[in-house]
Amino acid sequence: MVSLRFPFSFSQSRPPNSTATSRFCSVTVCSAAVAAGVGAVAAGVSLSQNNTKPFLQNTFDFLINKLTPNYNDPVWGSLSLAATRPDITESKTGVSFPAVLNDSQQLLGAGLRKKSVMGLKNINVYAFGVYADESDIKKCLSEKYGKLSVSQLKEKDVNEDLMESDVCMTVRLQIVYGRLSIRSVRNAFEESVGDRLQKFGGPDNKELLQSFTSQFKDDIKIPRGSTIDLSKERGYVLRTKIDGKEVGSIQSKLLCRSILDLYIGDAPFDQEVRDNLESNLAPLLNE
Repeated sequence: MVSLRFPFSFSQSRPPNSTATSRFCSVTVCSAAVAAGVGAVAAGVSLSQNNTKPFLQNTFDFLINKLTPNYNDPVWGSLSLAATRPDITESKTGVSFPAVLNDSQQLLGAGLRKKSVMGLKNINVYAFGVYADESDIKKCLSEKYGKLSVSQLKEKDVNEDLMESDVCMTVRLQIVYGRLSIRSVRNAFEESVGDRLQKFGGPDNKELLQSFTSQFKDDIKIPRGSTIDLSKERGYVLRTKIDGKEVGSIQSKLLCRSILDLYIGDAPFDQEVRDNLESNLAPLLNE
């Protein structure tokens, strides 16, 4: 299986806990030994018992069933995908993003949102990670793009189809500017999302824009390190969470399209994310 290739560095994962592993193995071996011992005793007893006294046989059968490991139980299964992949670091800010979000959404790229101050300098406002559901990608895009190489994907409008299709996606913003206010976030979205709504849907979408920006209320605090999740769910529902707490949801394909265009559209906040999108999608499409 081809691994994802990201244009940013990977943080080091911690080595496995050898103590916990050894304890786990010890418990496993111990349980197997006890079960074997009980099984041997049960076999001996069953040979000496006649059919009129089944009580001991039933007791030993019960103990064997309880002490023998059940390999169908979840404890014997493989670890989840999210637990086995290290966090990924956005190179310009050092901000870490989980490689897998919500158990199934894969990180396709991470970038940086900058803002010009009076045309004199740029400040780093937030880092962002773009995620998409792996099974949705295969379901909606594999038939059209599954056999193409990365270079062939770059010649197609795969990002356009990704934004338009009913693929669950999340853009996670992590604040890096310590003096950012929720009012500034609201004003920035009024401008950027407003432009996209007009681009894709015409001028008569002020009410939709107001419904979205009104979720960012003045009493919400967003210190450095805060997260804002903008998630497109099935049925084109945009759900907004701040530090894990939901602040609103709106069903609108136009709004979902407009939000995603900020990050992977024709004029994204960070061009590097868009440039590497095909490279990170290809392994998912060809699995």
